[in-house]
Amino acid sequence: MLSKVYTAGLCGIDGFSVTVECSGWDRLSRFEVVGLPDLAVKEAKERVRAACENSGFGFPPMDLTVNLAPADRKKEGSAFDLAILCAILQCDGKIPRNLSLADKCFIGELSLSGEVRPVRGVLCLSLAARDAGQKEIFVPAENAREAAVVSGMTVYGVHTLRELVAHLSGCEKMIPVTYDPAEFHARASQFSLDFSEVRGQARAKRALEIAAAGGHNVLLIGPPGSGKSMLAKRLPTILPDLQFEEAVQTTKIHSIAGLLSDNLVTERPFRSPHHSVSVPGLVGGGTSPRPGEISLAHNGVLFLDELPEFGKSLTEALRQPLEDGAVSVTRAAARVRYPSQFMLVCAMNPCRCGYYGDPNKTCTCREGDVQKYLSRVSGPLLDRIDIQVELPSVSYGEMSGGGEVGESSTAVRERVKQARAFAARRAKESGETALFSNAAMTPAQIRRFCEVDEAGRVLLSAAFDNLGLSGRGYDRILRVARTIADLAGSERIGAAHLAEAIQLRSLDRKYWKR
Repeated sequence: MLSKVYTAGLCGIDGFSVTVECSGWDRLSRFEVVGLPDLAVKEAKERVRAACENSGFGFPPMDLTVNLAPADRKKEGSAFDLAILCAILQCDGKIPRNLSLADKCFIGELSLSGEVRPVRGVLCLSLAARDAGQKEIFVPAENAREAAVVSGMTVYGVHTLRELVAHLSGCEKMIPVTYDPAEFHARASQFSLDFSEVRGQARAKRALEIAAAGGHNVLLIGPPGSGKSMLAKRLPTILPDLQFEEAVQTTKIHSIAGLLSDNLVTERPFRSPHHSVSVPGLVGGGTSPRPGEISLAHNGVLFLDELPEFGKSLTEALRQPLEDGAVSVTRAAARVRYPSQFMLVCAMNPCRCGYYGDPNKTCTCREGDVQKYLSRVSGPLLDRIDIQVELPSVSYGEMSGGGEVGESSTAVRERVKQARAFAARRAKESGETALFSNAAMTPAQIRRFCEVDEAGRVLLSAAFDNLGLSGRGYDRILRVARTIADLAGSERIGAAHLAEAIQLRSLDRKYWKR
């Protein structure tokens, strides 16, 4: 007797179709699972046996061999439990043998009592099932809303094994289709923070507006209490809403990390790891590779507070993902690639005590200590940060405010959205379809879209020689100038746009090249 059931497995953030074949013979009772299973899949034998018995079906006294194909790909996790037991029950006749399961996919972990427990990565698995040609998917009830994000799939949320067998056997009590994904497409972001709460720091606010409009990386330098963290935490409130494709990709990462609290991530992520984070925790990895903080921040913001306190191995590990927008994690058993297109926002004091150059408080650091502190941030990392802005101490007049309220996040976000729409229209007219932000422009796109007038070329030439810019720094100035021009609604980059972009990269020269 042979039965065949379909499920899916995970590799990185991508799923792949898995065929569960069960062969049963009426001889000495035995149960084996083959097909390169990991320890969690091997332990499924005991969960499946107990769930079957406690659901009232009785585990068949047969010689059972379950194969998970393709047999040369590692199968990890507990999501195969439900498919394995369905294959066994059809082989034993408790699920009708004449029922075709070719267009159905089964995903879920089984408890010993027969309940179907939620698993990680259901969105990725549902996408893999659809791509493999399945039309129906049976998932844990708690994962049903997540799976329903995938169009073209009929999703059934299963609570217990008995419920599933009754449904497949054609009993009257059928499992309902639990969710209509249509409402996913438009959900407004709600924030408890607002830009209007930040007093003073007009220059830093302008810098963050430019950063949001172009997706640029930012370094904020200032004394304690100047508002660095406050500004960084409010950056997501001025970013455009996630597009549906971005939301799905972000949700896939959070799903496989087991951090999904809703069916779909609808707000741009904001991740702020402590400086004690490990390298695998930051960039991803581990024995069984998982996404790190930079991937969890995909399509959002990664905030590194007190940047010099992060170890050199951590900051240097950021260099390649910042350039490529993805990180590859290679282990003996697998090689996975996680997307990591994020806005990097860093904050730091100008010295260890925090008051170097402050007109109101005396710095207690020696000159050599200041240089030692600043040297913890490498030049190559600074070269990948488009905007570097200095924040002064906030005055009493700015803090008291006199009842004056600053510009709201809504007003700033509208300008950011207009600038991004301006850039998107330009890219579309030129035949580009995959350009989400100016910061992601390739060298070829820079030459195509960053046309500079004569006065701008003279200014840029002088800046290149006087500031000792690298090739990467030159390109980043052009990207930032392109964003400033977009905010102004200008097709060409003028000298004024370039001057502001150069000014926003001058802090590394001031501090690190004395």
